[in-house]
Amino acid sequence: MADQYAQSGEDNRPTEIPAIRWDEPPEGPVLVLLDQTRLPAEEVELVCTDAPALVEAIRTLAVRGAPLLGIAGAYGVALAAARGFDVDEAAQALSGARPTAVNLAVGVRRARAAYRDALAGGGDPEQAAAAALQAARALHREDAEASARMAEHGLALLDELLPGGGHRLLTHCNTGALVSGGEGTAFAVALSAHREGRLRRLWVDETRPLLQGARLTAYEAARNGMAYTLLTDNAAGSLFAAGEVDAVLIGADRIAADGSVANKVGSYPLAVLARYHHVPFIVVAPVTTVDPDTPDGASIEVEQRAGHEVTEVTAPQVPVAGAAGGGIPVAPLGTQAYNPAFDVTPPELVTAIVTEEGAVSPVTASALAELCARSRQVTIS
Repeated sequence: MADQYAQSGEDNRPTEIPAIRWDEPPEGPVLVLLDQTRLPAEEVELVCTDAPALVEAIRTLAVRGAPLLGIAGAYGVALAAARGFDVDEAAQALSGARPTAVNLAVGVRRARAAYRDALAGGGDPEQAAAAALQAARALHREDAEASARMAEHGLALLDELLPGGGHRLLTHCNTGALVSGGEGTAFAVALSAHREGRLRRLWVDETRPLLQGARLTAYEAARNGMAYTLLTDNAAGSLFAAGEVDAVLIGADRIAADGSVANKVGSYPLAVLARYHHVPFIVVAPVTTVDPDTPDGASIEVEQRAGHEVTEVTAPQVPVAGAAGGGIPVAPLGTQAYNPAFDVTPPELVTAIVTEEGAVSPVTASALAELCARSRQVTIS
């Protein structure tokens, strides 16, 4: 395993520092990631030269977000192929790096299939590696296009549900350009509302684990000049009670066949609050996040993260010697912590699921199946 860091310049903007890119320096191809664990304090690029380095980057959340994980997985297979490593071994390691995020396995399978098809067709390993890279680049491009369409469909739905503009939107975790080949999923909808002058306020949940709303969504909102306010996750109820939330917009890491939605932990309580207060709860995700092989929410594997993320306060640039996670202890030594990365929201609490192929509402197994079938027909044609 090998990786290295390269510091970016202070004047760069998010559009100039892509969340992921393929590079081919003289010493060989590499996958370059914007290290999201260092944001917002530093914009630092992490250079992965092999699949184990990328697996570590995925596990530590240096690269994250369902659509981007799919892209990363595909590029990881291409990287293993281009550098002459065992592609099947790399694919297996990459697919298991984040069990809840279905897009990761989808991206890995797509690039590995392209690699195998090239070999089966008589191509040599170099040609097969080129085929895997072409598949990864195609997935990257398609995700950018899907992001734009999701934003369009999502804004149209908001305008239908909330005529008159002036939207006050609550979002959870991070769903912008940092998780996508384009401008994101749920955040892209809010950004479109902002550009159209129809966003009054973006409420940003801080979001555990690793405060991805505070560190990443606030970072993207500030960079785009959006009106936003950060809040602790457990303060959301008071906003609903005060009538300050017009709609909730979240992304998804996996959507089961019945419409159950796995997203960053804290999403389910928001859905319950939204239902009680008669506020639309909208999920924005690409069709690839819908997993027809997962029948329902109970079948979704929920990743459990290290307890020290709860029992310690960490700052990546200021490690503390002797602590389990390198942070400052805030709980007694030996405290056990429950730290799921995700929770699951049942379909009856979801107002709509917005994809690049349109919105599904009400959310039912048959409606999702029809949407996926339509998407496959579009892809084939």
